[in-house]
Amino acid sequence: MTFEALAKERYSCRTFTGDKVDPKLTEQILDICLTAPTAHNNWPLEIFVIESDEAIQGVKASTRSHFDATLFILVCYDREKVWVRRFDQAHSGIDDAAIAGCHIMFAAESLGLGTTWVKAFDPAVLAEKLALPEHIVPVCLFPLGYKAADAKPSPSHTVRPAKEDVVKRI
Repeated sequence: MTFEALAKERYSCRTFTGDKVDPKLTEQILDICLTAPTAHNNWPLEIFVIESDEAIQGVKASTRSHFDATLFILVCYDREKVWVRRFDQAHSGIDDAAIAGCHIMFAAESLGLGTTWVKAFDPAVLAEKLALPEHIVPVCLFPLGYKAADAKPSPSHTVRPAKEDVVKRI
């Protein structure tokens, strides 16, 4: 499958079968995720595979957007390891996490799994429930699983702006 086809076919899956994800697929996703670039190749990321019942309950306490998945990947950054731009002190943590998150989404789709990008979670609750150290910042959460037979993209999935409304040539 070409990257263009993969990008067009992937959608936010919110309905899973409930079956446990094959651990080999999880490892493949993580291997692909580790190919993501980070600012200055610092790799300030910490990636948590959430699969125990207790940890999943922690996820559910932090968000309604869990979709009863049996597996989650949480991408975080370490405040103490991020690259900082010297001109304005902006740091790379969220950018690095977002790039890794994109790798996770496309890897999952390429392996026949569904996922969606969840930003709608309470990071303080999630950090507490998962006992994350204070310097670890949760950025994005990915419920993962096998797509249910009735899973489908939302009606707005293919709604996109016109290129000329977004792209500016200067």
